[in-house]
Formats: sequence, C-alpha cells, structure tokens
Amino acid sequence: MQLLVVSSAPFIYKKNAVFAYSPYVDELGLWQKNADQIMFCCPTWKSENGLLVSKIEFDIKTHFRLIDFNLNTFLNVVKAIGFCCYNFFVLFKAMFQADHLHIRCPGNIGLLASFVQLFFPFKPKTVKYAGNWDPKSNQPWSYRMQKWILSNTLLSHNIQILVYGEWDRMTKNCKPFFTASYKESDKVALEKISFNQTVQFLFVGMLVSGKNPMYAIQLIESLYQKGFNVTLSLYGEGNQRAVLEQYVEEKKLGSIIFFKGNQEKEVVRLAYQNAHFLILPSESEGWPKVVAEAMFWGCIPIASKVSCVPYMLDFGKRGCILTFEHQKDTDKLISFLENENDFQSMRNLASAWSRNYTIDVFENQIKTLLLS
Repeated sequence: MQLLVVSSAPFIYKKNAVFAYSPYVDELGLWQKNADQIMFCCPTWKSENGLLVSKIEFDIKTHFRLIDFNLNTFLNVVKAIGFCCYNFFVLFKAMFQADHLHIRCPGNIGLLASFVQLFFPFKPKTVKYAGNWDPKSNQPWSYRMQKWILSNTLLSHNIQILVYGEWDRMTKNCKPFFTASYKESDKVALEKISFNQTVQFLFVGMLVSGKNPMYAIQLIESLYQKGFNVTLSLYGEGNQRAVLEQYVEEKKLGSIIFFKGNQEKEVVRLAYQNAHFLILPSESEGWPKVVAEAMFWGCIPIASKVSCVPYMLDFGKRGCILTFEHQKDTDKLISFLENENDFQSMRNLASAWSRNYTIDVFENQIKTLLLS
C-alpha cells in the first residue's frame, strides 16, 4: 500500500535529513508501520521558526511540495489564488498516485484537500481532524467548510473522519478518536506527592496569546499572595515570552515562576510526575494532548472548557474546569489546596482514565483503519 499524508505541517530539511514537529513525527511513525511506502504532500520551511522538531527516521518515497499561505491580509488573499491553483494541481497528482489518502485537518491546505479528495470517491481515506469538532464553537468559515464537506455523506465517500470527542449530529463518516503519548509499559505506580511540600503547577504549551499563559501566571500570583507555598513552571516557547518575563520581573515573582523553554519529552514527563497540577487556560484545542499526558501521571488538569476537555475531565470529577472569572477560579484552586483527600482521589481517577488510551491501543486502531 502507498500511503499519502496531506498536511499543513511543514518539513524542514537539514544536513540531508528531514525534520518536522516532534509530536507529529511520533504519530507518523505509527501510520508508516502499516504501509509499504509513505508519501507526503506538505509545505517546507527553511528553519524551525521556534517549532520543536524531531528527525523523521523512516524512508519517504516522495515529497510533493506545497506552497504555504495564509489569508490574514488582502494582499495575501490575492497571492493565495495563484498558490491555490498550484497546490490543487500538486494535490491531485499526489492523490492519483496513492492507494490510501490520509488528510490532516483543519487548515488552508486541509480545506483544499477536502475539495480535491472529491475526485477520488473510490479511494479509501482517513481524515485526522485535529481541531475542535464541537458544532457549537465559534470557528473560522474555512474550518466549518471543510468539516461540512468531509462529513457530508453525499459528497465524501470511502472516508473515515477521526474526531476528538462525541458530538451531536455526527454523521456515519465520523469516528471518535484520540491521540496517545505513552505505552502500556509506561504504566508504573504514581509518585507519592502531598501538600506538605511546595505545590507545583505546570503550564505546557506555546507561549502565545491563544494559550493564555498570562492567566496561569496571575492565578499562581493570587495563591502566592494569599500565603500558599506554590510554584509555576512554564514549558514552551512563543512570542509572548518576553511580555511574560517582564510581568514576572515587575511583580517580583521570580522566586515562584520559572521559564523552562522547549524541553525533550523525558524532561516534561518527569515534570508531570513531580507536579500536582497542570494549568491549560487555552482558548482553542483539538485533542489537548498535554491534558491527557498530565492525567496519565496523576497531575490534575485545571483547564478551560474547550473541545472535549469537559468530557476528559468528566465535567469536573477528574480535574477542574476554568471559568475565566479570576476570583472564582482562584477560589476553586484554594478549595483544592485545603482538601488533600479530594486531591489524592481525583489524581487516581484522572490517571485511571488516561491510561486507557495508550500508544499500543492507538497503533491497533490505526492498523484497523488502514486495512479495513
């Protein structure tokens, strides 16, 4: 089988090797295992641009190179017309040569691929929709368009759309799915932690406005001002880092707020194991991987009500759902810190749920999708 992966995730060529976004590379390895040959249709970048990347270790038969574009200005919209024509031709050529089409959405390239796949109704297809499938969420028109095309059973044939969570009005094309980070063999006993030591909070993700790292810092600041022995470590990089560091300096929070930058998986894993809570006040998520990872190690998520987060947290039984009302959220955290028995019970529930979704289970589901 020749598997074609269509994605907006870029390749970066360095020293005769191919690099891509690290979590993406890990998952691609599982798809590649179940194909004879793998081809890619995606853009290239000249540098990482702050992206955490890993080397692709398996062989790539062909890379059909697409032109990356966005629609954020009128000039870019004009340019995009020509780019779309070129990308349409490249996508058609790539899909024609493949036996199975695997399209990664959402995004501009995902939208274009949603149209091109209509010309191949008899070829088997899977779509990994990594965004928020919630039909009630406020999303760009391009996201809504590709969701409508892909899930429309009259237009799209031989297709399985992998979505995070279960939602109303899902068509038979849609299949609830998940992403895993750890193996069955990683299921070791949780580290024993208590509130007798410093209560450690984590933020794991890009330091950008959409992830709201400032809100995480301000919550910890409030707890600290009320006399709680707390720290916050932020793992990740982004264009907000300088602003955040300036705030920490001005507020004299350098003794409790720490910027760790991008780190290897093992470093973040150790942080999960030793921390009490993860804070993710994000405005938009598909599958919030860091939430599932934290839960695996008994690190209780404090997360915003986006995508399938409420389902993952069992609507507050396996974690805390943020309201974005600062005082209310601060009071919620204080109630946690004043009741350690509830904390220990909740971390066990969180870990038990997350450990149902391992790489081993994930790989078996991928094999079923490709061979069915």
